[in-house]
Amino acid sequence: MAEMIAEDFFEEDTQKNKFLTFSLGNEIYGIEIKYVTEIIGIQPVTEVPELPNYVRGIVNLRGKIIPVIDVRLRFKKPFMEYSDRTCVIVIDIQEISIGLIVDSVCEVLVIPEDEIVPPPSVNGGASNKYIKGIGKVDNSIKLILDCDKLLKEEELSNLTSTLSEGVIS
Repeated sequence: MAEMIAEDFFEEDTQKNKFLTFSLGNEIYGIEIKYVTEIIGIQPVTEVPELPNYVRGIVNLRGKIIPVIDVRLRFKKPFMEYSDRTCVIVIDIQEISIGLIVDSVCEVLVIPEDEIVPPPSVNGGASNKYIKGIGKVDNSIKLILDCDKLLKEEELSNLTSTLSEGVIS
């Protein structure tokens, strides 16, 4: 039991302040490394009817069906054709695997907590709902995503029920 606790602590500690960075156009975003399970190249995507436009469809990842979200479309940016630099970052949100389609993956960075500030408030006090913080790295900034807010609770449950119905039937 003590080994397991120490191992969990060590694993948590090694992921602390580490972020996988990726680009969307000129912006660089970061995801806490603890959410990331793997990075894959763009895969053939099967469209599923009646999903929001930013949910591009599903992919078969070694026998596991996962939904893929085009992060550009989620952030209301114009669609960009996929290239050989386009990647899918597979993350786990509330025990559900989701693929995030991004322009390209950059690197894993350590951003100390004291170098991360809250996002500025806009629209009368509302902050950007997808951005958890802004990381200052040298002379650049990285927009830190709040993975738990990429999909609202009802979107997450609708997506999982739609996919489970569609895949099973």
